[in-house]
Amino acid sequence: MFLTIDGFVKAWEFESTSTQKMLDVLTDESLKQSVKPNDRTLGGIAWHIVTALQGIMGQTGLTFDAPSHHASVPTTANEIADTYRQASQSLIKAIKTQWTDETLTESCNMFGQFEWAKGFSLSILINHQIHHRGQMTILMRQANLIVPGVYGPAKEEWSQMGMEAPAIL
Repeated sequence: MFLTIDGFVKAWEFESTSTQKMLDVLTDESLKQSVKPNDRTLGGIAWHIVTALQGIMGQTGLTFDAPSHHASVPTTANEIADTYRQASQSLIKAIKTQWTDETLTESCNMFGQFEWAKGFSLSILINHQIHHRGQMTILMRQANLIVPGVYGPAKEEWSQMGMEAPAIL
């Protein structure tokens, strides 16, 4: 749970940059990649990350410019990446102008099921992105995309550092 706006902003800067790096690698063709028919596609997961910003934080009463979870999945990877970039910036601006550190301890009803402190909702938002980025990496590999490293180098990035990638066990 975040107890300060500054603490969240610092964490968000890292995590949203990591998400943006992954979204920027997507291609229009890769958006159709899925594990099996009738499963969420790579484009669907990427778009879900974008719309979850409003879907989760809208529950707290925060108002900012981001698409709703009802918005249709775009047909281009650039639109998904650009929309995330804009919505992420709008989210940060809204938190900085509408909330204070004290606001983070206020409780709000989430989805008619939970009572969460706003600072906890921010933690869930970040964890939600991390969860779906993990799903995206598998589909990105299946779509023959190079997955960018997030918490360490991806296998393709080792050679750029002049090192050999660790053995796959």
